[in-house]
Amino acid sequence: MLFSIAYEILGSVTDAEDVLQESYIRWCAVDPAEIGNPRAYLASIVTRQSLNALRAAARRREEYVGPWLPEPLATGGGPDGAAHVLAGEAVTTAMLLVLESLTPTDRAVFVLREVFDFGYSEIAAAVDKSAAAVRQINHRARGHVHARRQAAVATPDEAQAAADRFFAAVTTGDLQALMDVLAPDVVSLADGGGVVQAARRPVRGADRVARLMLGLVRTTEGALVVRPAVFNGMPAVVVDWGAVRYVLCVEVRGGASRRST
Repeated sequence: MLFSIAYEILGSVTDAEDVLQESYIRWCAVDPAEIGNPRAYLASIVTRQSLNALRAAARRREEYVGPWLPEPLATGGGPDGAAHVLAGEAVTTAMLLVLESLTPTDRAVFVLREVFDFGYSEIAAAVDKSAAAVRQINHRARGHVHARRQAAVATPDEAQAAADRFFAAVTTGDLQALMDVLAPDVVSLADGGGVVQAARRPVRGADRVARLMLGLVRTTEGALVVRPAVFNGMPAVVVDWGAVRYVLCVEVRGGASRRST
């Protein structure tokens, strides 16, 4: 739960793990017998550390080249899957992108209330606000999120069929089949993290996105492996040659891919 709180506030696996280590050090400095509600107390520590890290990251991202995307998190059933991480839309890449548009405090309040159902007084202690202020913040954040997520995203089971068609088209190089599974207004966002080449601007439209995906596979060198996976609770495609180079998360609505990241 604590990792999930940190990850959903930060959108970074690495930063979330750092927050947990710092929070553990702080937890070791108190007497647990004096803590009436360890769950709320630990969540408060993690939230405060996450907010500090998020504000520092925001300053770094002002100079970031190209789109910034959440760090993908393997959540499948394999040995690398984070089975302890909360499933559902809250952890999907699409939702994390929406949460990124909130202020740090609004994001923390939304995650604690809407995802983990903490009480307003418990959240108030974590973000240094009154319970009344937290209620207003959550109302504002919930309205912002719902306005940007008007269309329902498919469940993992519903998305799997479309993802299977997407995967088959990419691996066989079938341009028409790939265009058929993409929505006409599909958008592709890429973040190379300064390590691998990536488009610096969103790519829009089924034809352009399809050609981009197939070009990505065709231009790689060496022993290429393209495999299906589960990241952030939804179907994904991993491009691997020697090491994982690309993780493609697919958002499915209405039986078609609306966004790839």
